[in-house]
Amino acid sequence: MFVFRRRFNLNKVANYFLQEHSNNNKIMGTSSSRSFSPKCGTSKNENENRGTISRTESTNHYVESVVCKENDLKENEMKVFDIGEEGKVLLVKQKGEFSAVGTKCTHYGAPLVTGALGDGRVRCPWHGACFNLKTGDIEDFPGFDSLPCYQVTVTEKGEVKVRAKISDLKTNKRSKDMGSRAPCDDTSVVIIGGGPSGATCAETLRGEGFKGRITIVAKENYLPYDRIKISKITTPTDIEKLQVRNQEYYTDANIDILKGVEATKLEPQAKVVHLSNGKKLPYSTVYIATGCKPRVPDVPGIDLKNIFTVRNYEDSVNILKALGSDKDKNVVVLGLSFIGLEAAASCTQAAKSMTVVGKDTEPLGLIFGPEIGKSLRKLFEEKNVQFHFETTITKCNGENGMITSVELANGATLPADLLILGVGSTFYTDFLKDSGIALRPNGAVIVSDKLETNIKNVYAGGDIAYAPVFAHNNEQMAIGHIGLSQYHGKVAGLNILKKETQLKTVPYFWTMLFGKSIRYAGCGKPFSTQIEGDIDALKFVIFFFDKSDKVIAVASCMRDPVVSQFAELVYQGKSLYKKDLKDDPFAWTKSC
Repeated sequence: MFVFRRRFNLNKVANYFLQEHSNNNKIMGTSSSRSFSPKCGTSKNENENRGTISRTESTNHYVESVVCKENDLKENEMKVFDIGEEGKVLLVKQKGEFSAVGTKCTHYGAPLVTGALGDGRVRCPWHGACFNLKTGDIEDFPGFDSLPCYQVTVTEKGEVKVRAKISDLKTNKRSKDMGSRAPCDDTSVVIIGGGPSGATCAETLRGEGFKGRITIVAKENYLPYDRIKISKITTPTDIEKLQVRNQEYYTDANIDILKGVEATKLEPQAKVVHLSNGKKLPYSTVYIATGCKPRVPDVPGIDLKNIFTVRNYEDSVNILKALGSDKDKNVVVLGLSFIGLEAAASCTQAAKSMTVVGKDTEPLGLIFGPEIGKSLRKLFEEKNVQFHFETTITKCNGENGMITSVELANGATLPADLLILGVGSTFYTDFLKDSGIALRPNGAVIVSDKLETNIKNVYAGGDIAYAPVFAHNNEQMAIGHIGLSQYHGKVAGLNILKKETQLKTVPYFWTMLFGKSIRYAGCGKPFSTQIEGDIDALKFVIFFFDKSDKVIAVASCMRDPVVSQFAELVYQGKSLYKKDLKDDPFAWTKSC
């Protein structure tokens, strides 16, 4: 798939505004974003007219142009075309029909034409978000906004015309209509957790027509924000720039957010949530998405100042303040996985020295193996990052309450003006211990394939959910990542509304280290691996196999969109085996 740009003489470009179409023309898609959700008092006719254009609307708001010929696209092909002089659209031909949507992923702007084309949807090549081709709606995550979707008409002459709202072409995204400002009934959903999972659940409820009260209980003093950027500690960022929505959005959607408040107890029989401010919240249904808290090792001196975890906005702000701008701080990072390495990579330029400590034999060695780990180590060492492998911190030393050094199990002592911890996490579920909700020994909440717990009308999702994973034969696992947590929020919202939806989880992870993009889709403990590409150049693909030689996961570095293609293959219920890779390891991608 590639970008195809074709410019026509302006005299040959047809720009139409609210024009009648010939009965012989084939119309596909919609001329406006399909962002309807039921409102209080909405009539049946209004429901049926979702996505239509009123003839009283200003013609200046729309453009319609011939973008290509019908035969310019092959079956299952995507191309980008100019629509007049107003912008670009992604045109897709599938099952003999055309669809036109926005060109870039609404998450971080990846070009969707280089993504993976699935059955009726396109998957982002960078982080795995998925968008419906007929509606533009976001179906898998990360991200909060949907794509604009445009009306496509094929004329008798075989010309493909696209009609688009000019503002949609400029923004390349849309949010769904959240419906009525005022609740129309006395039902109430309480969402415990103000992170991406809780926020997505709230938006799903309102967007799908829920007419009752929605209350989000948020531990932090902020509206839901983009937590991904927290471990990418670079320059100070105002929280307003990280927040996924502003207060006006939640006010208009009649979603109440209680900031700086925690749930301290849940009484399912009484249907009441106890809060840290002494108040009680009654509910009809509750969704628990409290997430994880960073693990802090139990070693002497761990309470000294300038020892940080990396979980929330305040953590990143405090780390930046402690680092300062004089490049005079010795920084130690504990942890050789994603969080620790991201913190080290983003802070090293502002530090006097940077040392990463961990029990693994190489960076990300447990995930990608020693060969890839060695190449990653070389990348970091070229950036003046040092390592201590197969060891850990046993003591933190300090003066006047501030950390000054750390002692390691291997006998070394490292100067440390800052210590950043990235050694895993535990669950924020202590308040559920006496609730009757079934928990794992580690605190994870056991849920069904619809995210309901063992107690009716109590749902849980996100990091804390011990839930079936479609990509792993529906075995239950607790997986912590923003994309999956948002997907859980959506599925929980649909099931709360009794729109029965089973989980179809394909885990998708990524990181960026010194400009090298690493992706991973799938899950499970591998029995063997196969590496294709140049390991030394960090441009490779890894296939992970189980004992039956089935591919259970694919990882890549600088080889997009292969991981997204594998994720979409698995989502479609298809399997890949080692024998399928023998002659051409990437032949299977031609069907994605």
